[in-house]
Amino acid sequence: MRIFAIALLAVTSIVGFNACEDGGKPCTNCPDDDLISGQYNPQPYNLEVPSFFPEPIIPPDNPLTVEGVELGRRLFYDKILSADGTMSCASCHSPEKSFTDGNAVSTGILGLTGRRSSMAIVNLAYNAKGFFWDGRAATLEDQALLPVEDHIELNESWPNVIEKIRNHADYPLRFRKAFGIDRKSEITKELAVKAIAQFERTFISADSKYDKVVWKNEGWFTDQEERGKMLFFFEESQIVNHPGCSHCHIAVFFTDNNYKNNGLNEVASLTDFPDLGRGAINGNVYDNGKFRVPTLRNIELTAPYMHDGRFQTLEQVLEHYSTGGHGVENEDVNIRPFPLTEQDKQDLIAFMKTLTDTSFVNNPAFSDPFK
Repeated sequence: MRIFAIALLAVTSIVGFNACEDGGKPCTNCPDDDLISGQYNPQPYNLEVPSFFPEPIIPPDNPLTVEGVELGRRLFYDKILSADGTMSCASCHSPEKSFTDGNAVSTGILGLTGRRSSMAIVNLAYNAKGFFWDGRAATLEDQALLPVEDHIELNESWPNVIEKIRNHADYPLRFRKAFGIDRKSEITKELAVKAIAQFERTFISADSKYDKVVWKNEGWFTDQEERGKMLFFFEESQIVNHPGCSHCHIAVFFTDNNYKNNGLNEVASLTDFPDLGRGAINGNVYDNGKFRVPTLRNIELTAPYMHDGRFQTLEQVLEHYSTGGHGVENEDVNIRPFPLTEQDKQDLIAFMKTLTDTSFVNNPAFSDPFK
């Protein structure tokens, strides 16, 4: 296990000292109650990274600190981010479900449902290819900005959220401890999402049975799990004529974080997908109907499956892949029909269940601080 103590940058590159602002303009007579009293002495956060993982991607302008991560944890679980105080980030990202919500598509504070399923938040510090199913947010900081003002999610405005935070009994001091600001008026949405992103970058899942057996030399797979492993990685081609799951779900993260059409929809042309996915973001018609490959870590806990939650079980997922898609021109090359017996399905599922990390979903560091 490696421990990365993320070095702190000079706070002057993040916030400006002695800058009292109101609506983006410096005030001339700052009120005394705008001052935040308390020490600023941030401690580097020791991010535990297993030896078989690469070094995490930490942006230079947002190093992990104990104070920043704890502030992010509170904001992640605080319903203050929603317009009516009924929902938080955790409402759609629950730790016991590997930070999903168990629904086909998520529902916001107005009772409106979205088009897509809540994605698992796992090992995000290793993704450099964009966030959300369509990759519309380049960074975790960008991602955290969007749900607050989304009409079908938290349906609030950032100015209102920041006003609530500035007037909160606890948050101003926490922002000072995390980012070194002197005044409540220096609390911004940019600092809020930096804290949330810090917290989310600590979500490292690497202690499943698979990790223990393969990387730590602890224990053994059962015969069924071993058969499923060979199918998954296509280690023994005579077992079944299929391309293997690991072309897209690559170890150690069991995703490549790329965007692919996995054969879900039969459409007449590339412009006819009910959800254009990645293509709607980058304007490339060939990327229509493509979505980010989700991780299979903790897949046992994250039903229903696919970007629209159309499959309730892993058996249904495997049945879909065995049919080989619909021959749409931008389907991934590995989407092709192959036979799967019921035994094959159960063997594959048994292997995928070895990716369940109970220590991750039960980690008290990721739990609700308000309970």
